[in-house]
Formats: sequence, structure tokens, C-alpha cells
Amino acid sequence: MQLRAVAFDHPDAVKLNDQVQLEYVERYGDGEGDATPLDASMFAPPSGLYLIAYDVDERPVATGGWRTQDENPMGYSDGDAELKRMYVIPEARGLGLARRILAALEEDARAAGRTRMVLETGDMQPEAIALYRSSGYEPCAKFGHYRCYESSLCMAKPLTRS
Repeated sequence: MQLRAVAFDHPDAVKLNDQVQLEYVERYGDGEGDATPLDASMFAPPSGLYLIAYDVDERPVATGGWRTQDENPMGYSDGDAELKRMYVIPEARGLGLARRILAALEEDARAAGRTRMVLETGDMQPEAIALYRSSGYEPCAKFGHYRCYESSLCMAKPLTRS
């Protein structure tokens, strides 16, 4: 597997985003998916990064990104890096790709001077919750587009060097 930095509007990123949106609809049954407003400029270095994992056949199989956040009315704090669109296609799950992407995104955000990685996930995504907990993320005050939803779970991890 190879990780590559791409733009959020790259055709492979759009394809994977469409797939994760369908999964959100299936899991939450709302017909909408994740309606958080996003655009490609939010993931452009040095204010963010978007990664895709490609398999040996050059198929895009996993994705994830981070974007800069600072204190604002949506509940973010200065120094935040927000994790977005973590997704692994069903056939590539169990290979450690999400953990590999997460580590790469954390390192990049740390190098960009961000002090905390934050994420929002939902209570119908137990695999994601398990990944984040096992990677050192802990519950935090709610933030972002879904902060008023009961099913929303917000987590954070300091991006300090060990």
C-alpha cells in the first residue's frame, strides 16, 4: 500500500467520499450522509492534508484528511486539527490502513504546529470508535456541525511529541 497526498477534489477522493457518504446513509438512515461543509482549500498544506492509500493495483482503498481549526463559535479551540473523512473500503478493512493514515495525519498536523487533533464520529460507527480509543483519543466537549446531535461523539488527542 502506498499513501499519497492528493487534493480533496481529486477524482479518487471524490469517489471515496461518495462511498463513505453512502455508508453514513446506511448506518444512520437519514438519507443525507455527512453534511459538514467542506471544500478542497481546507485540506491544502500547510493548513491541512488529504491522503489516499492505493493498493498494488493502483486502486484507491482508503482515505483521510485533516484541516486547521481555531477557536470559533462551532466549539473548536486554537491549535486544533480536525480529522475528516477517514474511510476504508470494505474489501481493504482489517489491514491497518486506517491506523496508518491516522498516524500520518497526526504527524503532519504536529509538524504544521497544530497542538490537538479532534474528530467527530457517530455512535453507529463502533469500528471507528475502537480505532480512535486505541490510538489515544478521549472524549471531549462537542464541536462542529453535529455538536447538538445526541448520536455525535467528539474525541481529542494532544499532538505533543513523546
